[in-house]
Amino acid sequence: MRRSLVLVALAATSMVALAFLIPLAIVVKNAAYDRAISEAEKQANALTPALVITTKAPEIRQAIRSTRYGGQQRLAVHLSAGTYGTSHITAKDLQDARNLAKASIVERPDGVAYLQPLATTANGIAIVEAFVPHEQLTHGVLGTWWALAGVAIGLVAGSVLVADRLGARAVKATRTLADGARKMGQGDLSARVPVKGPPELKEVGKAFNAMAERVRHLLAAEREVVADLSHRLRTPLTALLLDADTLGRGPGADRIREAVQGLEREVNEIIKAARSGLQADDAGVDAASVVRDRLVFWSALADDQERPWTVRGADKPAHVPLARTDLTAALDSLLGNVFRYTPEGTRFAVTLVHQADLVALVVEDAGPGIANVEHALRRGASGGGSTGLGLDIARRAAESTGGSLHVDRGPLGGARVQLRLRRL
Repeated sequence: MRRSLVLVALAATSMVALAFLIPLAIVVKNAAYDRAISEAEKQANALTPALVITTKAPEIRQAIRSTRYGGQQRLAVHLSAGTYGTSHITAKDLQDARNLAKASIVERPDGVAYLQPLATTANGIAIVEAFVPHEQLTHGVLGTWWALAGVAIGLVAGSVLVADRLGARAVKATRTLADGARKMGQGDLSARVPVKGPPELKEVGKAFNAMAERVRHLLAAEREVVADLSHRLRTPLTALLLDADTLGRGPGADRIREAVQGLEREVNEIIKAARSGLQADDAGVDAASVVRDRLVFWSALADDQERPWTVRGADKPAHVPLARTDLTAALDSLLGNVFRYTPEGTRFAVTLVHQADLVALVVEDAGPGIANVEHALRRGASGGGSTGLGLDIARRAAESTGGSLHVDRGPLGGARVQLRLRRL
């Protein structure tokens, strides 16, 4: 924008300067020409008194020598008896001047001659010739043109400088606004922009600050709602824990108590994340550690349902820029879909594929697969009475690291979900 303003100012002022400069240059040239002709006329008229009084050759020559033009050999008097002084015209030019009987100008290769007819005492007509060379006709023109060009260049440079300063002011305000929007897009809800610059950008800055404040309040209110709703789950969880304690001892009772305790931990994490603004852990997490921990939890249920399962690649560290709770939620949603939508006894596998800049977390099963992948990836879509958020949770977790989620049919014959995460 700054460059555009400068170019517009340059073009506009250049056109205006040329519109005035060209006519002024012509006027200056014409003025110099007229001034030279007027001086020639003045020199010619200076001989009038002498020619009125006498036509004697010595006196005429003396009168010619007494003038400035005469001393420069640029003045002549043409009488019927002859020519006195230095002439620069031809006989034809002289005859044309006699026939015209009035002042005239004759163009010559080296200048112009001003011819002034004058009646003498001898009833003859004398032609006074005053010659003006070309350099005299344009005397001072070139210097004046340079002065005019300097003024025009100064005006153009001044207008460009003013336009550049105005553009810099607008650009600075625009960049500040863009920086504020970028910070807010990166999650800094405290980002605000100074209300500076042209009136229009000031209005935009005010609107941006009002929007940012509104977004901050809305997100804070949303986090409070999430935290409150999660907190309300503690009452039934407490009842479940008390009921689980009445089951006594045994593998089944232990699993129930462990599941309820795990659910309570998840609720606590949700409340904690909501209160803290859902900020991601900058240190990231080891995906291999999360896979091992979650398979310890899901393996108990898999053994109950007689599901064969395998895990590969979880013996090597794979750090990804995700909070542990986010990656845990994503993996649980994928494993939960396996247990929910495939028959008991269906085999599944979890694999970590290590690449240079990516870690692929692959969950596949030997079930019927996903008939409509596009529908399954749509947030809130469900064909089995669920919330339809499982795959969307995993997708958002992958995309938050710069990765992606892909669903297709795997080697086991059923669905294969690949969670591609960018490495730290």
